[in-house]
Amino acid sequence: MSGETLRVIRGNPTPEEVAAVVTVLSAVAAGNGEPAPRKRSRWADPARRLRPSLNPGADGWSRSGLPR
Repeated sequence: MSGETLRVIRGNPTPEEVAAVVTVLSAVAAGNGEPAPRKRSRWADPARRLRPSLNPGADGWSRSGLPR
């Protein structure tokens, strides 16, 4: 964005307001146009579908929740 002109069309912004706008526009221009990667929601996480392993033992079947 270097070398381009910023023109205020309406209003009388303070120097701090102009600096804030220039900072935001510079950050957007430096982002290479690629959006940030989205986080996967816990509902869409495939690991949620994995069943925890059963630990066999003396009362393993009763702890599994399956009918006897």
